Amino acid sequence: MTQHHATLNRRRFLTGAGSLGFALAVQPVAASAILTDSQSLQTGIPAIDTGSGAMPGYYAKPENAAGPLPLVIVIQEIFGVHAHIQDLCRRLAKQGYFAVAPELYFRHGNPAEVADIDTLMRDVVSKVPDNEVQNDLDATWRWAGAHGADLRRAAATGFCWGGRQTWLYAAHNRQLKAAAAWYGKLEGPVTANTPRHPLDIAAQLEVPVLGLYGGQDQSIPQASVDKMQTALKQAGKNSEIVVYPDAGHGFNADYRPSYHARDAADGWRKMLDWFARHGAG
Repeated sequence: MTQHHATLNRRRFLTGAGSLGFALAVQPVAASAILTDSQSLQTGIPAIDTGSGAMPGYYAKPENAAGPLPLVIVIQEIFGVHAHIQDLCRRLAKQGYFAVAPELYFRHGNPAEVADIDTLMRDVVSKVPDNEVQNDLDATWRWAGAHGADLRRAAATGFCWGGRQTWLYAAHNRQLKAAAAWYGKLEGPVTANTPRHPLDIAAQLEVPVLGLYGGQDQSIPQASVDKMQTALKQAGKNSEIVVYPDAGHGFNADYRPSYHARDAADGWRKMLDWFARHGAG
């Protein structure tokens, strides 16, 4: 990618709906949407050197913090780094973390400008290969380390599309202390872009992963969750899966009707406890 194209991509992100509010594909936004202020925080849009262009995104960290901060890489939903993902970064920053969410579709299109999920899946999401995502997350890791994050106290978390990527990244980057995968798919078709799924790498996991799933999730069958739990147990891995019986897919997405406030709050507490317990706090 040329510097000119990288600059254009960054400008599109800065001016697109994703940087200002919620993705078009998730309109209308539910009244339950949470807005976390940026008081006492430093926030901004990074320019992450990927080796093939500058990747934008969003970061938030405590303002005027003394010393390096524990890191959480926040892996986006299929809708990109829109207002909800940015808000999650601010929530983590309020807990003392340096949180950064890279815009992992930046080479392929702007999800903020796509009005329906079918088009988004066909024209953007399907074009993003897993190996590119893992390399871009590595670039995010390096960028954060150069900008005040303590890579010895680092975690990752992701939601929906990013939940699946979280499992994969935990297997890829063994320097992570912990990870939390929110309702990420665990198995699926093998393609050139998706050669492996979380169920395929369960035995390779060294980083402890907390999986958070909804018992009413129509896109991730309970049988799939059961298989992952069995694979982790058989491999003797220090990972856990929590299933909320009354929750569906996207139960932490407070801007959508799928939001389940009680289970979202419990999952958030469990995630923070998980990070602290495993040295990422």
